[in-house]
Amino acid sequence: MFWYRLINFVILAVLLVIVGRKFVVKMFREHKKNISDGLEEAENGNKRAADADETIERLRKEKDSEIAGIYGDMAQISSAERISVENEPAFLAKKAQLDEEYAARQAASAEKIRKNQTGKLVPVVEKLLSEEPYFSRLRDKEEKTLENILPLLTITDGDRAYLLQHDILYVTLLSAFELAPELVERAENHITGLLDKVGGKPSFRVLVDPKLLGGLQIRIGDTVYDGTVRNYLYNLNRVIADDPEAEDPESKNLDEIIIRHIEAHKNEIDIYQRGRVISVSDGICWLDGLADIMYGELVEFDCGERGMILDIEESRIGCVVFGEYEHIQEYSCVRRLGKMASVTVGDELLGRILGPLGDPIDGKGMIRSKETRPIECAAPGIIDRSPVNEPLYTGIKVIDSLIPIGKGQRELLIGDRQTGKSAIAVDAIINQKGKNVVCIYVAVGQKETTVAGIAKKLEAAGAMDYTIIINANAFQTAPMLYVAPYAGTAIGEYFMYKGRDVLIVYDDLSKHAVAYREMSLLLHRPSGREAYPGDVFYLHSRLLERSAHLGKNLGGGSMTALPIIETQAGDISAYIPTNVISITDGQIFLESSLFNEGQRPAVNVGLSVSRVGGSAQTKAMRNVSGNLRVSLAQYRELLSFAQFGTELDNATAGVLTRGGQMTEVLRQKQCSPLPLEKQVLIIYVVSSGIADMIPREKMSAYEREMFANFDEAHTDILKEIATGNALSDELKEKINDAARAFTEDYLCRVSEA
Repeated sequence: MFWYRLINFVILAVLLVIVGRKFVVKMFREHKKNISDGLEEAENGNKRAADADETIERLRKEKDSEIAGIYGDMAQISSAERISVENEPAFLAKKAQLDEEYAARQAASAEKIRKNQTGKLVPVVEKLLSEEPYFSRLRDKEEKTLENILPLLTITDGDRAYLLQHDILYVTLLSAFELAPELVERAENHITGLLDKVGGKPSFRVLVDPKLLGGLQIRIGDTVYDGTVRNYLYNLNRVIADDPEAEDPESKNLDEIIIRHIEAHKNEIDIYQRGRVISVSDGICWLDGLADIMYGELVEFDCGERGMILDIEESRIGCVVFGEYEHIQEYSCVRRLGKMASVTVGDELLGRILGPLGDPIDGKGMIRSKETRPIECAAPGIIDRSPVNEPLYTGIKVIDSLIPIGKGQRELLIGDRQTGKSAIAVDAIINQKGKNVVCIYVAVGQKETTVAGIAKKLEAAGAMDYTIIINANAFQTAPMLYVAPYAGTAIGEYFMYKGRDVLIVYDDLSKHAVAYREMSLLLHRPSGREAYPGDVFYLHSRLLERSAHLGKNLGGGSMTALPIIETQAGDISAYIPTNVISITDGQIFLESSLFNEGQRPAVNVGLSVSRVGGSAQTKAMRNVSGNLRVSLAQYRELLSFAQFGTELDNATAGVLTRGGQMTEVLRQKQCSPLPLEKQVLIIYVVSSGIADMIPREKMSAYEREMFANFDEAHTDILKEIATGNALSDELKEKINDAARAFTEDYLCRVSEA
């Protein structure tokens, strides 16, 4: 049986070997074939990829060659165009503007570098304080610092109010190094004695803060008595910022300047209040603490930004931030500066372009004036004012003859967008050349290109020598737009109280009101009509009331205001326009329909008025413009009837002819102000009928040539008119003779042509 099983096993094994071998061989052959096919396919793929790479490289070279050819053609075209364009005035003006903008950016960059250098004070001083003899000197003076602080400690009204509510007052003693126990005990006993007198208890803490660098600091409630090196460095940063040696951003002597100030270090004690930021958003900060702060005071945040208090509630304080509020962190500290918002003033500002807070932004260096003036102060009283009876001529015929402006007056420029409001203001500034009038142009919410264009016009006319531009661009925050007009007014008041005449333009107060509405809504003030707060009238009244003509006892200076208001679709009955109309002494209304007809400036004589009237005109101008408004009104009325094609009598036709000529004469190009004597001359000639034969379309050329003729042959007449005295019969006769002679000659030349 055993052998039988063995034989069967051997037979089965042989069969398995034979069959299995065939199967394994077949399987490996199939795998070998698959592998071989794969290798062949891969080789073919590599070949195809190589061919594709060659094709791509060939196409790339062809494309590069094509692009190079295109660039070459473009370069030739640009070169050819450049030859003709570089000599164009527009190209040169644009290049000069770009150069100025580049210089301003370079100056701003340099100012940023310089500020960053002053920020290196702390590490430099920390290094010095870690070595002798500074370390020993500071430790030796801790007791002396405490002796200086203790007599200054007091309980403020805010501390007393806090004690009434909580019966306890928090007191903290801070130092850079651990204090001796006897110094701590001495300070605690002194403060406890102070609180015993007012019936309060202290919660006394002693902390060590190496960031103070040296000295002592005592906090009672939110009042800080600071004698630390850190506080000294805070003041030192400001000293260095005003140091002429440190003005150069690449100064190599900055460390020496710092060391010189450190050598002169004294343990002077600063007293100020500290609070903390509860929340910040959209340029508005809500603060805690600062119990004794007042409305309008300045505060400074840890990041260096400043703000102004505009809201005081029972449990919190509302503050607007001047600058980038994104740097302010919640629960960070804020320091009361103990002063109202102010701006630098002085003759050094003339010819400069400033930011909303009076900082230079024109790239011409720092302003070294040390005088400042609060941006908000009380307007002059009635007793301190003089009547508005001195003319301030704009050089614009229709305004100086029909809507006269006097020194100390507030005349509103009102109209829709793009009707020439700013152009009138710029012409008025240009016309003050040589008249000892300081001009201030305040741009509120305008585009940078617009302000740059105005600055360019003023500079081209030589007006920047007596002009200051304050620019609060449209991209700046609402607080900056809010403060700019007040800063400009403060600068103007400086010159006014020096006995000088000032012309200030606010362009425009509509955007100023919108900025104030934004701030008020963020401060959670209740809104009224058109979502404006209830005190928006007071916003502009306290601004414009500061313009006045001072009495002789105050120097006799004046400040004339030209506020600008933008209307919507000519609606002068809207909220802000009616507010400002009721504040000002008259308005010049610019109408869109007149502007579109080509009447420039597009002044609507019927809706425009000056409440000063003839008091702000010379007798010569009153003589020639007395009936001008009535004549123009008659012309407008008759013109509407004449359009129906009815037959007109000679008198009516004469009124229409003379009215059309006067309307044409009152047209005036921008940046072309006329002196008083030429305005009087042309108005007299047209209104007296001397120019009746001149076609209306020729009036512009007639006027231009007549001025040239009088400048050359009749300067005595112009000088006599310029005195401002009433036109005598003899002077009128001279004008008549000279004007008729010129008119006849002009008509002969026109007919021959």
